[in-house]
Amino acid sequence: MTNNKHVLDWINSMAELVQPEKIVWIDGSEEQTEALRAEACATGELFALNPEKYPNCYLHRTAVNDVARVEGRTFICTRKKEDAGTINNWMDPTECYEKLSKLYKNSYKGKTMYVIPYSMGVVGSDFAKIGIELTDSIYVVLNMLIMTRVGKNVIDALGESAEFVKGLHAVADCDEEKRYICHFPEDNTIWSVNSGYGGNVLLGKKCFALRIASYQGRKEGWMAEHMLILGLENPQGEVKYISAAFPSACGKTNLAMLIPPEIYKKAGYKVWTVGDDIAWIRVGADGRLYAVNPENGFFGVAPGTNEHSNLNALRTAQKNCIFTNVCHNLDDNTIWWEGLDNNPPKNALNWRGEKWDYTKYDKADKVGTSGAHPNSRFTAMASNCPCISPEFNSLQGVPLTAIIFGGRRAKTAPLVYESRSWQHGTFVGSIMASETTAAASGAVGVVRRDPMAMRPFVGYDMGDYFAHWLNMGKKIPNAPKIFHVNWFRTDDEGHFIWPGFGDNMRVLMWILARCAGEVEAVETPIGFIPKAEDINIEGLDGVTVDTIRELLTIDNASWLEDVENIKSFYKQIGDRVPAELYDELATLEANLRK
Repeated sequence: MTNNKHVLDWINSMAELVQPEKIVWIDGSEEQTEALRAEACATGELFALNPEKYPNCYLHRTAVNDVARVEGRTFICTRKKEDAGTINNWMDPTECYEKLSKLYKNSYKGKTMYVIPYSMGVVGSDFAKIGIELTDSIYVVLNMLIMTRVGKNVIDALGESAEFVKGLHAVADCDEEKRYICHFPEDNTIWSVNSGYGGNVLLGKKCFALRIASYQGRKEGWMAEHMLILGLENPQGEVKYISAAFPSACGKTNLAMLIPPEIYKKAGYKVWTVGDDIAWIRVGADGRLYAVNPENGFFGVAPGTNEHSNLNALRTAQKNCIFTNVCHNLDDNTIWWEGLDNNPPKNALNWRGEKWDYTKYDKADKVGTSGAHPNSRFTAMASNCPCISPEFNSLQGVPLTAIIFGGRRAKTAPLVYESRSWQHGTFVGSIMASETTAAASGAVGVVRRDPMAMRPFVGYDMGDYFAHWLNMGKKIPNAPKIFHVNWFRTDDEGHFIWPGFGDNMRVLMWILARCAGEVEAVETPIGFIPKAEDINIEGLDGVTVDTIRELLTIDNASWLEDVENIKSFYKQIGDRVPAELYDELATLEANLRK
């Protein structure tokens, strides 16, 4: 497929290491893809599902010890330890290459090496970056064909260039003690070994699109962020775009695919999904920020996805989809997961492939007793999504009107507040946090700081990452406003006060009204909050203006506790935290003590 010397030399050197029986280039054709599906079904790597109910859909099970990203086995390998930062695991690159080479040695014996040329972003756009992943797994190939743009046109776009991200993956023995997901940002290289699970092995995803790309973005003057992108269209046909960052379990995909409440639907409002997970952001010629989703599909969490929580995601996953570690309904050869509906299958295999008894389900032991693993997934084409944006394949991206940060806080953060400036907004993103919600995760209510939802994904020092945000602000003549939301305030009994899901649009409407200068706001010690009457509650049962007032209250004492927690966190990051953020922290504390 190519005469590119840099590509061929690298492939040959990797083949020398892993010793495949043969090498197959992935060209993106339907003919080749179908042959790979058939082969995977023949070996038991995939199970074809009911073609009438789930056309061209397949089930895959990973090893039982290989069901999620492994932060503890994920490394940033920079020549200087301090460049990786204190939040990341670090390994010396020379040591890491040597260590992993021993694990890779002869690992492809009797197997095929699949060569996947892929583009993150539309091939040929200014945003696009090219990677090549070598893998011994058809499952990885088929997922990459959904999640990225794959084929000969990618290789053609690369030409003779050496500028591509080199990815080597081997399932090997799937030994969790020898599992490593290692990034070499200075070498444009990713090595993943002893895993077959999506987030560890679909190297275009978090590995490239965030860890490597964040490093590239800092060097080249753009941003790679763990953000959804959505467009909100008004009845006049004008679309405003928002990007938003949330830690896991905060409803990112639900917001990205939001279905407007009835009052907005009837009025002619629409929501368009550009991306549910990753945004690459650049300054446009007009001084605004433009964002693209570099992926071509969705790798969504299945449990909890249903007609109420995310109808669009459910529809997206009904054809041309790969399901991983869900429950297999043997009666009609379909799939099921907890939270899909109230009708668990009576004759089924669980995510382990064992006979499953739904009556034994215990919420306290979800992994052990559930039909689907709590982190089970669906991989689906973005083009399947009923609300995919007409601008999804835009070469220049979409202009951002607002950036939103959010977390899961029971009492501290209000429903929404606006930052005072880009610098203050960067501070708000840097202190993002969620509280643990279940005993299974350790103590309830423990605050985990997750700056910009990037804690597991920054490919370099977190303090330098904050500085990059501040520097970007100096390059943007027309910067989007930055907000913080919290859908998860609870009452004294622990019940959520805000209804969430589609009704989150009511908060987005206020945010856009603020960006347009159409509504006033109230200044508080933490930033600007809405007037309670400016949040539209028409058609919301049980929610009054007083409810909104409660959701907007700011308890100075709990915020002062938070300030102490932030100070500890900044110390943990180290001495590269910019002085500007310490200034913002001091201002916050002083405001709260007034």
